[in-house]
Order: sequence, then structure tokens, then C-alpha cells
Amino acid sequence: MTALTILMFASAYLLGSVSSAILVSRLFGLPDPRTSGSRNPGATNILRIGGKFPASLVLVFDILKGTVPVYASYHLSIEPIYLAFIAVFACLGHMFPLFFNFSGGKAVATAFGAILPLGLDLAALVIITWCGILYLTKYSSLAAILSVSLAPFFTMLFKPEFALPVGILSALIIFRHKDNIVRLIEGQESKVTDKKPPHS
Repeated sequence: MTALTILMFASAYLLGSVSSAILVSRLFGLPDPRTSGSRNPGATNILRIGGKFPASLVLVFDILKGTVPVYASYHLSIEPIYLAFIAVFACLGHMFPLFFNFSGGKAVATAFGAILPLGLDLAALVIITWCGILYLTKYSSLAAILSVSLAPFFTMLFKPEFALPVGILSALIIFRHKDNIVRLIEGQESKVTDKKPPHS
């Protein structure tokens, strides 16, 4: 492992640590997403407490937090296996942001952004799965859990050399959704069509 690779690990984590949900909330005068709505600093919560435009900004930036470090590392000729672990560090930054007391989101959008440079076919299959489950169930959390659960298997089809780190990434995201899983089982999870649900 080279010094450049270690630098990209650190850079990915630091970029991931920039919480767009909190910054956009401050910009638009919205409540802190860590203490309002579902208390999750992510695009879905911003949609519910602030509307489509602020949520769109959060979604785009969260995706870029994954895409930029992986894509940059690709052009720096970093070994393929490390590209996927750079994606993991970007998501760890989003989940445990250095700049916001290590209180972050669930990294679904950042993970999708990180997968984009690994292959458009892989990314397309993940997003189609997510959209399909969301359309059928209206549960954002369920769509995220199932799509990331399938992501390592999709990776084995298209980019098997990345299957292990993508599997690690998927496990982290599923773990971050543990409360959502409990609420889904108990029938208490909110849907995206709910205006002001207590959870996300």
C-alpha cells in the first residue's frame, strides 16, 4: 500500500465527514436534522422537514462524496481493490463525521455514489432495485436495506474483485438501519408518503 493510497483513504473519510444535511439545513433555516423528524441527517429526513429542493441538494452532495474520491483514485492509478475500500472510508465519514461529533447518517446515497465509478451497469442495477422496492412498498428504509443487501451479489456478477469491500460496505449500512429493521418488523416504520413521520 502506497502513501498516496493512505492519503486517499484519509481524504475520502474527511470528505464524507462533511454533512450536507446539516449544512443545507443551516443554509435554509431548517431545524437540525439530528434532532428533528427522524433525527437522521440524510436526504429523506430533509425532504420531510424542508421540502424537495433542499433534499435534492443533500442527495446530490451525498452522492458526490462517494463518487469524487473513488473516481479521483481511479485516475491516480490506485489499485482496483483499494478503490472499493476508499468507498468504504467515504461512507464511514458520512456515518461517523469528524466535523459533527461523529453523529452522521446511514450513507445510502454516498454508497451509491461510490459504486458509480466501479461500473455504470452495477450502479444501474442497484438503483433500479432501490426504485422498484420503494415504488412497491413506499418504505425508503426497506428499499435501502434490500438494495444494499443485494449489492455484493450484483458486484460478483459485474466486478467480482470488488465483492469483498462492497460486502463490508453493505454490512455497515444494514447495521446503521438496525432501528429501522425493528420498526419494520413491528409495523411502525414510516413511509415516504407520510408528511411528518416520527422515524425514517
